[in-house]
Amino acid sequence: MQLGFEKRDIILIAGVLFFMVGLLGVGLNPVEAIGISIAIYFGIKIFVGRRKKFLDQKIGEGFCAECGEKIIGKKCPNCDIPKK
Repeated sequence: MQLGFEKRDIILIAGVLFFMVGLLGVGLNPVEAIGISIAIYFGIKIFVGRRKKFLDQKIGEGFCAECGEKIIGKKCPNCDIPKK
């Protein structure tokens, strides 16, 4: 599992930082607030990575526009069958 940095991570980091500031405002220790924020960040990253991997396996190369069948080897099993 690779946790690469993407553009939308900036929004996630900003949201986690705001959440951390909120935790600090409630009266939580800074170390605990930072720990919770880091756990939330990596939890979301892992969840999104696993979800993306699941969807890639489920969808594969895509779906046929005519019949909706899953594309295998850049061909539709139903529509691209040679007709005799």
